[in-house]
Amino acid sequence: MKWLNLFRVNLKKEYIELKRYLPNTIAMILTFYFIFLGLFGVIHFFGNPSTQDANIQFVIVNYVFWYLSLMVIQQIGYDIVNEGMRGTLEQLSMSPMGILKILITRLIANNIIYGIIILILLYVSMLTAGQWLNVDIISILPLFIFTVIGMMGLGLIIGGISIILKQVQAILQVLQFLLAALAFIPLVASPIMYFLPFVIGIDLVREIMINGATLMEIGWINITLLIINALVYFGIGVFVFHSCERFAMRRGLLGQY
Repeated sequence: MKWLNLFRVNLKKEYIELKRYLPNTIAMILTFYFIFLGLFGVIHFFGNPSTQDANIQFVIVNYVFWYLSLMVIQQIGYDIVNEGMRGTLEQLSMSPMGILKILITRLIANNIIYGIIILILLYVSMLTAGQWLNVDIISILPLFIFTVIGMMGLGLIIGGISIILKQVQAILQVLQFLLAALAFIPLVASPIMYFLPFVIGIDLVREIMINGATLMEIGWINITLLIINALVYFGIGVFVFHSCERFAMRRGLLGQY
């Protein structure tokens, strides 16, 4: 019941903020749509006509997951910076639920809201490009969930660093390009890609959306690798966040900005 109430409150909070600052929300969505238009324009006017359709489909899937990774991974960092500026960060740590549980439920709430936005962006992008992907929700959903869990692990690492350093905006800006690389570089580029966060999940979703594969065709080995990858990175994220939180409490950094 406590988890449910915490989730409900955070979901309401995130919805109210997006609605209250509606011009900023609209600008954020339009910005990423215009980025897609730029990528689509380059492929359409300068790309190889023989591979144009495949390239456009590849870009649609990757840019949508890049947007998702930005929202999931950067959110905790920005939340902690904002809470520190408001002077409420220490209050979160004093909550009976603890700051980690609050941030995780806030992330889940964000994932639901931004998941709806991303789904809309996906269909708008397909309509714009005239390329219709295989949106098999039943096959995509489990892969999507574990991909997001891996992203949440990275988000917790960024959150832990934010508690100590406070100002991490420059780091988050650099992170955008690293996330773009993880989203756009295919899994077959190098065996190292299997050990990087959420790359496996994006690659498997691409197989479904572009090549029309099913979960059975993807195989349990790939799905198991995705699950292990997601849980390992989430576990590392929880450990790093707890370590940073304890360090900040010992140094008295939670109440400072």
